Amino acid sequence: MNVQTLTFVFVGVSFAVYIWIAVRSRASNTSEFYIAGGGVSPLANGMATAADWMSAASFISMAGIISFVGRDGSVYLIGWTGGYVLLALLLAPYLRKFGKYTVPDFVGDRYYSDIARVVAVICVLFVSFTYVAGQMRGVGIVFSRFLEVEITTGVFVGMLVVFFYAVLGGMKGITYTQVAQYCVLIFAFLVPAIFISMLMTGNPIPQLGFGSTLADGSNVYLLDKLDQLSIDLGFVAYTEGSKSTIDVFFITAALMIGTAGLPHVIVRFFTVPKVSDARISAGYALVFIALLYTAAPAVAAFARVNLINTVQNAEYKKTPAWFKNWENTSLIAWVDKNQDHRIQYFAGKAFSGKPNFIEGRGLEGERKVKNTLTKNSNELYIDRDIMVLANPEISGLPAWVIALVAAGGLAAALSTAAGLLLVISTSISHDLLKKIVFKDITDKQELFFARASAAMAIIVAGYFGIYPPGFVAEVVAFAFGLAAASFFPVILMGIFSKRMNKEGAIAGMITGLAFTASYIIYFKFINPSANSSANWWFGISPEGIGTLGMLFNFIVSNLVSQMTAAPPKKIQDMVDDIRIPRRS
Repeated sequence: MNVQTLTFVFVGVSFAVYIWIAVRSRASNTSEFYIAGGGVSPLANGMATAADWMSAASFISMAGIISFVGRDGSVYLIGWTGGYVLLALLLAPYLRKFGKYTVPDFVGDRYYSDIARVVAVICVLFVSFTYVAGQMRGVGIVFSRFLEVEITTGVFVGMLVVFFYAVLGGMKGITYTQVAQYCVLIFAFLVPAIFISMLMTGNPIPQLGFGSTLADGSNVYLLDKLDQLSIDLGFVAYTEGSKSTIDVFFITAALMIGTAGLPHVIVRFFTVPKVSDARISAGYALVFIALLYTAAPAVAAFARVNLINTVQNAEYKKTPAWFKNWENTSLIAWVDKNQDHRIQYFAGKAFSGKPNFIEGRGLEGERKVKNTLTKNSNELYIDRDIMVLANPEISGLPAWVIALVAAGGLAAALSTAAGLLLVISTSISHDLLKKIVFKDITDKQELFFARASAAMAIIVAGYFGIYPPGFVAEVVAFAFGLAAASFFPVILMGIFSKRMNKEGAIAGMITGLAFTASYIIYFKFINPSANSSANWWFGISPEGIGTLGMLFNFIVSNLVSQMTAAPPKKIQDMVDDIRIPRRS
């Protein structure tokens, strides 16, 4: 069978399994819809947390961005993994002991204020919708290439599948669906990595192949080869970074701290029976996450070497089928600037922005674009989000491996999208409607509102997937910055500071969110031409500005809390109780 047929089979079977699990695990009350009834085992929760955590950014885009920026891409590895450790050890057990449904639930009760709860809901919506845009974009990319449909059509199909198991199953259905999705995504990521590692280095373990010599008899190390290829093409050496130290620090910190403030990850620790189970499930999740994260740098290096060796100075008519297949998705584009009928791949942008295609092709098959061509010698545009998905094709792996990767990419995107959509729906139905607007609604009515909110959230998410504000990892980085600037300080001080009051928490959240969102919106949407280190505050990029927003949050919240009345004694006792082990 060809790649498209196998992809239909793999994707169709996996989707059928997801929907079947959701139907079998359908939530019958709000407790099951919000936190799966609090009865998920640590092992299952650890696997579900890993799937929830490893989104399209981890599966599709992280290795892709490392392929293109080399050492600078390590900020994603360090920030995301380090942040999960921070969340697991510093926040998760205490929030589980608090025993609520959502992060706004914690904020509203800890800070004894409906206003604080509403501000927290707004923060949830900002963070979650920004994050889910990247997931739906990933869904569209996979569908557009492997099922040969438009990205828009792919997003619609993804919306439909998520609708079934998120709206019907709630957290109960999502949890067990995510267990299946983790198995699919990790298998899909590691199988081609093992194959390619053996082909390129002779070592079946990608993590070790990353530091091995090439299997071509040259006795040259993989990274040395990649460094030389990068320099020859005018790029910075792969193992050297071009980002400033301060920007690397701030991006890493924003990703790490943002992780600890992500509401869709935090809520996973509410689904286990006991506080100790929260710690155990966090340990399981770290192991499951490490399997992918330690292999990602190797996959990135393999993909980069194979890409350069395949396309650089290649005669277009003789390029392999994978190149032309990806051209049809508009995620690769070539224009023959020097009319030599060969693909010239060098540093610099081929076009002034992403390619905007006109119908038809040139005589040599080049894509016709409306954009102005840049004056450098680079003739090739490559969307970095395709590197992991195209890697098996570039390496000439069997069709079933290519189809498996497509199924894995969809599993990664849909698992996180479902978790985010559930957080959005619970924030609206439970924290906004049940707690503030309609306080007397029944459990059945609340469940109806939760499902209706999830359905509306899916529609909005689909829109952002069709019109994303950037590539997947970049969009997700913005979400982490917003989470770092808004949620992390208020949660941390809510657990460890008895003096922090509602006035301080509200002022801090508003300050952090407003500053970070404004900075990102200005440089990415209002004035993108100014998006350079020369114009950034202190040399901090929009991806890292969440760290500064977090600092502003801490400063403002502490100043305001010191100038206003202390929390009531029952709130201070609550803070003490959260931190004291039950047996004490």
